[in-house]
Amino acid sequence: MIDSHCHLDAAAFDADREEVLARALARGVTDLVVPAVGPDAWAPLVALCRGRSGLHPALGIHPQLLPALDPRHDDRHLADLEAALARGGAVAVGECGLDGAAGASGAPLDRQVVVLRGHLALARRHRLPVVLHALRALEPLLALLRSEPPLPAGGVLHSFGGGPEQVPAFAALGLHFSFAGPVTYENARRPLAAARAVPRDRLLVETDAPDQTPRPHRGRCEPAHLVEVVAGVARALGIALEEVDALTAANARALFRLPASGG
Repeated sequence: MIDSHCHLDAAAFDADREEVLARALARGVTDLVVPAVGPDAWAPLVALCRGRSGLHPALGIHPQLLPALDPRHDDRHLADLEAALARGGAVAVGECGLDGAAGASGAPLDRQVVVLRGHLALARRHRLPVVLHALRALEPLLALLRSEPPLPAGGVLHSFGGGPEQVPAFAALGLHFSFAGPVTYENARRPLAAARAVPRDRLLVETDAPDQTPRPHRGRCEPAHLVEVVAGVARALGIALEEVDALTAANARALFRLPASGG
């Protein structure tokens, strides 16, 4: 199994990161894509993943982090991101995107758009996929992507929160769709319908750990919980867990250009 989005570098794992990885491997999770959320995280994340089988870094600036960063330094941060990508090792650009959930406490949407356009330019230049965050902002994101040149390496809408009616428009742009804990929630309807609408070769799974803990777990999410997410997608599609595992692992390896097996 491949966890296509896990914040293993988060402080929530500082006390037991090695044990977390051991539990994940014991349950069959061989690879994790770990997206950084801001400039201070890039170098430590690359160091964490270096020489570690199955850990793959992505580098970007999360839109929810922008209020903590001086807007006068946005261009410099994007230049630093390009330098980090040029050093190699990253499998994607991101996590980046648009966030409409924070309201007045978040960064203005026009600033988010400018920073996201910078990420998209870097993804095109380095021919890397982009890891997209879109919380209460799918329609603005769709409009932005349609106004941009195509992404040669594609990308993924992480923890896709849209409905089945929104899948075709994003799929036409070459994007993948990743599903997390909500596919296991009691009375879940929308994420299950969305998962059924996704072309099979664009389907991914993730934990978004330490957030979005799948049922029946409570508290901190961790990559070992990917098994429950895979099972939730399997129930939605009416196929075996093993088939979802094989399908989503193959899709993740193709999108992120991962080695053939956890190395």
